[in-house]
Amino acid sequence: MSTQLDNVSVVKKSNIYFDGKCVSHNVILADGTKKSVGVIFASSLRFNTGAPEIMEIVGGLCKVRLADASEWNSYGAGTQFSIPGNSYFDIETVETVDYVCHFG
Repeated sequence: MSTQLDNVSVVKKSNIYFDGKCVSHNVILADGTKKSVGVIFASSLRFNTGAPEIMEIVGGLCKVRLADASEWNSYGAGTQFSIPGNSYFDIETVETVDYVCHFG
């Protein structure tokens, strides 16, 4: 996994979710691909998805339970997990999480 995104446009307005527990910025790559780069502070949250997503964990540690799963899995820096479209996932941060969300 790359440590940076090159040749991007950044949407200056932040996305603030769950009373500030998750903050991100949208970035648009030269080819038009959209991603979100953000941080999730100490919390237990449920995210809903419209399109399929890949969550790349850049830093920190979290536990994730995908929709209809009973098992939690741990993810740390350098790992990722996939979520189908029109679904959801529960996430509990063990340490503040830096992430990149890849859409589609």
